[in-house]
Amino acid sequence: MSAPAMRLFVAVNLPDAVRNAVYADAEPLRAASGRIKWVMPGSLHITLKFLGRQDDRLVGDFERGLAGVAALHSALDVRTRDIGAFPNFRRPRVVWVGMTGAERLSALAADIDTLFAGFGVPVERRPFRAHLTLGRVKDEMTSAEARALELAASRPGSPRGFTIRTIDLMQSELGPGGSRYSVLAAVPLHARGT
Repeated sequence: MSAPAMRLFVAVNLPDAVRNAVYADAEPLRAASGRIKWVMPGSLHITLKFLGRQDDRLVGDFERGLAGVAALHSALDVRTRDIGAFPNFRRPRVVWVGMTGAERLSALAADIDTLFAGFGVPVERRPFRAHLTLGRVKDEMTSAEARALELAASRPGSPRGFTIRTIDLMQSELGPGGSRYSVLAAVPLHARGT
C-alpha cells in the first residue's frame, strides 16, 4: 500500500490587507476580459517552489530543511510593481504582478530548489521570476481582448509593500471551487541584524 500523498509547494504569503488591496487594484483587468480565471484574494502568494505530490510523512523533514534555508536569509521588504503576462500580452496565458526584491527572492528560491533536489524533487529549469499570479487565461483571447487587457495593465494601482518574515510550506487541495491552500508550516526567516 502506498503512503498518503499531499500536493505541496513553498510560498510567501501576503498580509490580508495587501492581498485585498492587490485584488482591488486588479479590477480594471477583470473588467477587460471574461476569459481569465482570476485568483481570489485569499489565494494570492509568491510561489518559491512547487513540490508536487509528496509523501505526507516527509512534512517534518521538509520543515526542518526549510528552517536551515531560512536561517541563511533575513526578513525582506518588498512591494508590488508592474503588471505583466506570460509569455506576453499578445498571447497571454498568465497575468501577474511583479515584485521588488527579485535578487534576494531569487537567491532564496535557489536555496530552496537545492534543498528539495536532495529530496528528489526536480530542479527548476526556468529562471525564477518574483511575481503574484493574478489570473490564468481559460480560453484563447481575441487580439482586441488582449489589447484591452494590456491597456488595463498599463495603469497599475499603487505599489503595495510588506515585509516577508516567513517562508511557508503549503498544501494545495483540489476541490469543486478550485484549489484551497493551507499552511502546514510557517518557517521564520533569520531576524535582521542578528
